[in-house]
Parts: sequence; C-alpha cells; structure tokens
Amino acid sequence: MASEEAVATAASARYARVLLKLSGEALMGSQVFGFDPEAVSRIAADIRQVHQMGVQVCLVVGGGNIFRGIAGVAAGIDRPTADGMGMLATVINAMALQSTLEGMSVPTRVLSAIPMQTICEPYIRRRAVRHMERGRVVICAAGSGNPYFTTDTAAALRAAELGCNALLKGTQVDGVYSSDPRTDPNATRYDSLSYAQVLRDDLKVMDASAISLARENEIPILVFSIHSAGGFRDVICGSGKFTTINVGR
Repeated sequence: MASEEAVATAASARYARVLLKLSGEALMGSQVFGFDPEAVSRIAADIRQVHQMGVQVCLVVGGGNIFRGIAGVAAGIDRPTADGMGMLATVINAMALQSTLEGMSVPTRVLSAIPMQTICEPYIRRRAVRHMERGRVVICAAGSGNPYFTTDTAAALRAAELGCNALLKGTQVDGVYSSDPRTDPNATRYDSLSYAQVLRDDLKVMDASAISLARENEIPILVFSIHSAGGFRDVICGSGKFTTINVGR
C-alpha cells in the first residue's frame, strides 16, 4: 500500500506522462569534456523523485559533452557522418544515466533510434509506451536516428509520439530570456511565451523545428534550470521557477 505522503505527492503532479530533454552539457558538471559522476547522480536523483510520484517519465539526452555534429562539419567531416557520430554520443550518455538510475533502484530502459541490440533496445513506440506503463523510465537515445535533426527536434517528436502531456527542457538558466543572462545583465526573463513569439523573436531555447512540432501537437514546453536540485519535481508540481511556452498570448 502506498503511504499517505506518497499518495498526496502523486496527487500534486500536474502531468501524468512527461518527456525531459537534457543537454549533454548538463551531464558535464564542472568537467570540460565527458560527464561528471556527481552531476549525473544529482540529475538521476531528481528523475527518481518524479518517478516516485507515479509520473511516467521518458528522456531525450543530447551528446554535446562528447561530440557535436556541427563541430565535426567544421573539421571537414560530411554532415550525415558528423550527425551520426553525435547520435552515438547520446547513446553513451543514455547508458551512463541508465546505470546511475538503476543504482538508485529506478527501473530504466534505453531505446535507441539506431539499432544496437547488444547494448540497448531498438526504439519502438509501442514498446516505449509499455515500458512507461510498467513503471520504467525510458531513455530515448540516438536522437531521431536521422541526420540534419537536432535532439531538441527529437525530443518534440518523441513527446508527440509517446503521448506526453508536457515537454520539459532542463537548461543552464531558470527559464527563457531575451538574451543570455550569463553575459547580458539586461536580459529579460519571461514567465510565459507563445510558440509564435518564440519563433518570431528567434529566442534560442529550442530550434524552430522543435517549437513548430510542439505547437502542432499542442504540447506545452516548460523550461527550467537543471542545476536546481529538485527543480524537475517542482516544475511537475507547478511550483519553482520556469518558463511556460504554449499557445498563450
């Protein structure tokens, strides 16, 4: 039987199924390359909190802490090959998150858009849904499996495919700003935005394809700081500090 506290916590969740988009840089912590075990553990602990609330959780993780496709192109690698290398980097990150979550007794499955059955399952939409229904955290790796598409677009695609009620993006700052607040002290923070305004003002929270896909499927995007312990849970409960992007104003 669930405790009264667990039941109350589950009742406070505003969403039944969510997708969390993590950048590769979020796993890097204080490192300059790869991932910081402390940062990975903290993020996994936040995911565990939400999972324990009874919310169905899936993730899409980037690979910029290991390899960026755009950097490969700049180095002379053709775009499809460079993007493929970037997608493989996301699988490494997904496996690191899986191992850490499993170590916290959170059942987890990695589903890759690029089949590699010896280390993870292939991405199949119905299988991903079934895993979540059975209480497992699903990590969708290898982006969309196609070059020329970012992991932001892959996140919006998976959120739509898997019937998620919201797409949460964990970033380096606590919401969407008119410019980078880390370099511009006059940057304006938004509490809420419409999809149209994000596209019109070219706000750099997600690429245009991801925003358009979320708008078409009416999936709200919630942007918060991944560095705030418990931030994921707070956003799920409608508290904390975040920016909401929806049909809005």
